[in-house]
Amino acid sequence: MRSLVLTIFNRSRRNLARWFTLSMGSILVTFAVILYFLEVKDQLGIFDQELYNTSRLMAAGVEDGLYQEQQRISLEDVPILGGEALPFDNRIVYARWYTPKKQLLEFFGITPSERLNNKLGFQTIELSDRPNQQLRQLTLPVFQNGQLIGYLEIAASLAPVEETLWSLRLFLIVGVPMALSVISLTGWFLGGIAMQPIRQSYEQLQRFTADASHELRTPLTAIRNNAQFGLIEPIDPCQQQISLENIDRIAESMGMLVSDLLFLARNEGKLELETINLVNLVNWLQPLAAEYSHQAKEKGLEFTSEFPQESVMLRVNPDLMRQAVANLLSNACRYTPSGGRVCLRVFLQSRWVVIAVQDSGIGIPETDLPHIFERFYRVDNVRSRQTGGFGLGLAIAQQIVQAHGGEIIATSRLGEGSTLQIKLPFTSNFSV
Repeated sequence: MRSLVLTIFNRSRRNLARWFTLSMGSILVTFAVILYFLEVKDQLGIFDQELYNTSRLMAAGVEDGLYQEQQRISLEDVPILGGEALPFDNRIVYARWYTPKKQLLEFFGITPSERLNNKLGFQTIELSDRPNQQLRQLTLPVFQNGQLIGYLEIAASLAPVEETLWSLRLFLIVGVPMALSVISLTGWFLGGIAMQPIRQSYEQLQRFTADASHELRTPLTAIRNNAQFGLIEPIDPCQQQISLENIDRIAESMGMLVSDLLFLARNEGKLELETINLVNLVNWLQPLAAEYSHQAKEKGLEFTSEFPQESVMLRVNPDLMRQAVANLLSNACRYTPSGGRVCLRVFLQSRWVVIAVQDSGIGIPETDLPHIFERFYRVDNVRSRQTGGFGLGLAIAQQIVQAHGGEIIATSRLGEGSTLQIKLPFTSNFSV
């Protein structure tokens, strides 16, 4: 059963982690692609702006030369070309000047065609003799006093942009897989957290099934044996009566066990707000103390109670808390020999209200103390079914106390007695 629970848990956890990784990974990859293309657009926009500024500076030099000399000049004679004012002077691959009729007039760099055939504006081109180098080309008309005087065409290498984009690509190539790994691990971790309540439910069902089958097997066998014995011919009325009484006693015991198991299965976690009432703890405990005082007297025990003089108001579920305290008192009376003492005390300790049950009974070995709140745990043969218990009383008490936001603490010395303390938060604003 446990292996089945683990298999289902791990399979569901893997599925959650897988879908989380796929969804978050898709978002991450989409974001990376969008980021890359935005960066391409941004870098290309900056590059185009600088290339355009350079072209305007060159065009201004040509205009000034034409205006002053009214003659053909070489592009290399333009004063601004090659000067410090040109941000692209070391990256310009070629520059060309065409007449208004798009005939080549001057150029430097790569030899062009005799006629301007390219479209106006920006273009990204790749030269046949330089297949690994991309150029950004700008072709624009040049006007002087509103009159077209020619066309300027320049081109610069996109290597700086490529370097920047390659750095970004390298970052994305390394960073995205690393981020996906982190997302996958996070998905696995979050899947475990998300599946924990389901796993607890499975384990709770497993415990209930195992506990019920373990504890019900013996009494069911006893019922069957007594029933078969009562059916043996000839029927002895006296023996039949004994068999029926045994069946009734065992059935009653099984009913109590089933009730305890159902309580443990149904009452896990915090309590509902509507089940909480504000009670005067001292007045609420006094009838319970009187009831167990009578039981202790019948067993030959000395029972005392110590309550504070002032009122202690506490928000609890009265029925459940009564069962928790009653379980502690029942254990104290059950395991204290005749002539011993049982004491019920209530006192304040900082922000806690403490309900303590102390006895002078047989005590609990130190090695067993950490396990006494486990279901069906019995310290030794003395604490067996012959004492009337199933080993569920302390487990039920602990579950009730924890549901109230408190804790239960046990201290004991073997042969000297035990003290169990229920510590509940002392605040009128207690919430669940």
